Amino acid sequence: MGDIVTVPEKYGLGPIEVTAITGGEVEMVAPLTGSGYSVSGCSGGGGVYSKGSGSVGLSCGEGPAATINDAMSLKVVEIRDAGAVLRIEPAG
Repeated sequence: MGDIVTVPEKYGLGPIEVTAITGGEVEMVAPLTGSGYSVSGCSGGGGVYSKGSGSVGLSCGEGPAATINDAMSLKVVEIRDAGAVLRIEPAG
């Protein structure tokens, strides 16, 4: 794993790192660059944990797109044996 996806600063996250693909879900972690964090609609849920200046951990399965910080849409399009296809675009 360890694949990193850089996203625009306006999304409130630093680079998103895929840390694992297990049990039909993609696990990711990203540093927070803004003052808050929100996630909705992620199959598998999402969680926030503090690590230094703050990071977020997400676990998402194939399905509906998650909306992150009301600014970014993240969808797990397909999970393959050792990889996944993610679609990241502006929310809305």
